[in-house]
Amino acid sequence: MAVLPLSVEKVIEEFGKLPGVGPKSAARMAYHFLRSSRKDATRLANVLLEMDQKVVNCKKCFNVSDGEECNICGSPLRDSSKLCVVEDPLDVVAFENAGIYKGLYFVLGGLISPADGIGVDELRFKELKIRVKELLAGSKNIEVIIATNPNLEGEATSNYIMDMLEGLDPSSVTTTRLAMGLPTGADLEYADQLTLKRSFEGRKTL
Repeated sequence: MAVLPLSVEKVIEEFGKLPGVGPKSAARMAYHFLRSSRKDATRLANVLLEMDQKVVNCKKCFNVSDGEECNICGSPLRDSSKLCVVEDPLDVVAFENAGIYKGLYFVLGGLISPADGIGVDELRFKELKIRVKELLAGSKNIEVIIATNPNLEGEATSNYIMDMLEGLDPSSVTTTRLAMGLPTGADLEYADQLTLKRSFEGRKTL
């Protein structure tokens, strides 16, 4: 005999599919909406439905947008000589919140990961090359900044991008990679090999 109504079980199941949400957290979230008398569930359902219906991918950078072109690609204030390549839209949010970058973006839609069945054809490499050529048509030089995560998948993706762009004029396209290394306060004994390698290669003269 089922302890919970089927409708409640379905809500818990859906909440449990969210990143970082376990069964207990999913159940607490469901009961929050059950106890609420402020129509919170209705508002949540409405905004989720609105997002599902209105949000699309920008035709230039593939970031999430409410129109064919996102606000970043459409802004005349952005530096079109710089293109930052990231894995997903949340990486764009991180850069924008930091306020450290004023160029354009390109969202790959993931990283190369054969173990997860994600190969070159599943990502937007062809579209990236087209976008780089478009930017070159309007600028003499551009910098492609590869901002993938510092793990095996990120390294594989970064290497593929660099190989792909090698065929373009090296005097017009500069490819760079985000500096990576030991975070402040870290202990060397706990650092992984890739972090130590990057830290050593990126050492500076004092």
